[in-house]
Amino acid sequence: MPSRAVLFDLDGTLADTAPDLAGALNRLRTEQGLEPLPIERLRPFASAGARGLVHAGFGVKPGDADYDALREAFLEFYRDHTCVETRLFPGIAELLEALARRGLPWGIVTNKATRFTDRIVEALGLKPACVVCGDTTEHLKPHPAPMRHAAGQLALPASECLYLGDDLRDVQAAIAAGMRAIAVAWGYHHPEGGGPRSWKAEAVIAQPGDLIAFL
Repeated sequence: MPSRAVLFDLDGTLADTAPDLAGALNRLRTEQGLEPLPIERLRPFASAGARGLVHAGFGVKPGDADYDALREAFLEFYRDHTCVETRLFPGIAELLEALARRGLPWGIVTNKATRFTDRIVEALGLKPACVVCGDTTEHLKPHPAPMRHAAGQLALPASECLYLGDDLRDVQAAIAAGMRAIAVAWGYHHPEGGGPRSWKAEAVIAQPGDLIAFL
């Protein structure tokens, strides 16, 4: 069945948010008396949000004594600099234009909180048909609930939606919801997730324009 809508993960798929996320983490490290880390060392953890970056920067994880305080401090820094260096990945603007020419709606399904997602969407001048954030439904990806919620907003069966993501959880959520899942070769690719070709997606695309072949 042909896809009638395209949904995107945000961090690492639609937009390169790593520079601002890494900047917030490094401001926190500096405040803690530590040296900043190179952005390329932090980039693979950007798709995992605060949890991934706090772990990369301080070696702590949920349940550890210092985790909650470091996470809140990180989010405060990120709140003040959410979309300073964030940009669409090369080729994404052209892909969105191609979808518009074909009359195909597109949307965003992300685990990022609404307060950050809305700022990025506005700052980048995006006009998605739907936006589902980490606090929109009771569950986060890889649970299928956010994906099903997006399909409902588009008034389409999940089977008629195609989802692009740069993380294993993206593909797992899409498949669980009954959507076509496409993994992208760009983005962040968390080191614990394996490579995109191991995620059982329908395909792995090297660049945004390659999606047109699937539509």
